[in-house]
Amino acid sequence: MSIRAARERGRRETFARLERKYRAGEYEEVEAEARALAAASRRHSRRRRPLPQWQARVLATGVAVAHGRGTEVLPELEALIDELEPVDPEAHVLRLIVRNNRVTVLNGQERYEDAETEALGILRDVTRLAHLTPLWRMELSALGALAVALCGQDRHEEAEAIARGNLPRAAEPALAGLHAVLVRSLNGQGRHEEALAEARRDPPHQDRRDSGLLDLVTAEALHGLGRRGEAEAAVRRALADCERHLHPAHPRIREARTLLGRVTGEGPGD
Repeated sequence: MSIRAARERGRRETFARLERKYRAGEYEEVEAEARALAAASRRHSRRRRPLPQWQARVLATGVAVAHGRGTEVLPELEALIDELEPVDPEAHVLRLIVRNNRVTVLNGQERYEDAETEALGILRDVTRLAHLTPLWRMELSALGALAVALCGQDRHEEAEAIARGNLPRAAEPALAGLHAVLVRSLNGQGRHEEALAEARRDPPHQDRRDSGLLDLVTAEALHGLGRRGEAEAAVRRALADCERHLHPAHPRIREARTLLGRVTGEGPGD
């Protein structure tokens, strides 16, 4: 095996290991390792297109977004989007990943129209690249983010259609998010009984990034049904789960606290 081939194999094995740690929820460790890899790649690379450095930075910023530090890394995401030149499939896919992470941040900042525009752009690019590389996971992630953006604009019927149409083919990690946005879209239409039944029917596995999500949308359904005690218990579980596993800046923590105020009567009313 040549030195170049050995380095490439080592790089693939390193990123595969970090991906496994990311799926296991070891966000802080993965981000630290990815940033160290990016720094090392920057020092040693003489290439105009430093692909290993970009891969490490994409991973580091993606982990930060999942952890809840999206606003903090938004300038870095936008810089990466500008730097990545989509002249080959690998670089194009990396750019799509960064753009998809940016949609998550925009949704968290309640910039729903911007998030919708970006998600639709990603889906168009996925369609153009589908003949070159498998992108169905990216497509599902972008569709889930689009549904969140539509809910944020009170376009709940459209969000429901996206969630229902894609849940049958969804797999982890997109499954939990699509399931939750379906429940949220039903709540948004005042269909709280259906939302509660959906929330409690065979709930999917929750990754660390999904902490508190299912309890939060369940609490919304219970609150809509006037079951205040159960709603308060659910939203308190959601808040505790978020505070235990996510960064204090995560938008879901703010959302849970707002809902708790509504449920207990200590915040703005409906």
